[in-house]
Amino acid sequence: MNRALFGQTWRAQRVKLTIVSTALAVWGFLMPVIYARFGAQFRAVLESGMLPAQFAKFGGGDIFTLSGSVALGLIHPIAIILTSVFSVGFSTSAIAGERQRGTLEVALARPIARRTFYLTLLIGAVGFVTVTITALLMGAIAGAAFAGVISELPVRHLPLLWLNAVLLFASFAAVGLAASSSFDRLAPALGLTLGFVVLMYFLEVLGSLWPAAAILQPYSLFHYLQAKALLAGAAAPFDDAVLAVVIVAATVWGLAVFPRRDLAAPS
Repeated sequence: MNRALFGQTWRAQRVKLTIVSTALAVWGFLMPVIYARFGAQFRAVLESGMLPAQFAKFGGGDIFTLSGSVALGLIHPIAIILTSVFSVGFSTSAIAGERQRGTLEVALARPIARRTFYLTLLIGAVGFVTVTITALLMGAIAGAAFAGVISELPVRHLPLLWLNAVLLFASFAAVGLAASSSFDRLAPALGLTLGFVVLMYFLEVLGSLWPAAAILQPYSLFHYLQAKALLAGAAAPFDDAVLAVVIVAATVWGLAVFPRRDLAAPS
């Protein structure tokens, strides 16, 4: 890792990181509050048969338990969009964006190896993901305390959920950086990575709401974030391993492709 590049990357992203982390903390805060205020009513509506039973397990989360509401907060589109600012936006622009602006050559003209450059950006992306996921879960703890339901939240199991969530969004960041290293323009790298994330989300949501499509869920990386089960104390080493394999595979791709690329003059 190159310390100068790492420090510059964090300085350049500090305002954005503060805004996104604050928004995620607020979102995490709201979920326990919504559960405490409306959870019983939603449960009554579901038990009345007015809604299909599948709505009780949207993406592995629900609004009828505190653990379910925290899980729902993690896989809700709002959380996905906010975390994607770094897991997709930063990672895809880190190389392809610099290449498009014609500033990548300036960075590589310094005494820094391409693999070091790549790994430094990857570590930075994972660091940003770690901060945002931490902010979301800290907001959930604060929201549970504010709503008076903190006793229902198994805080001792939060580290398991934290690790699993970080690995999930770090896998998207690794894929995004691999795509970024493969193109000279931001649009194809961003489109490829964003399409990948949307497809993963679609498969998981479709499988959770339509029983006939449940067979598709194992093909989604979101399926390997079992937040509610983790908060119940069920460790998921296989899920973590699958996400880690994706991170390693994407990193190997990037480290193989980027050093061998010929950076032609910008057009």
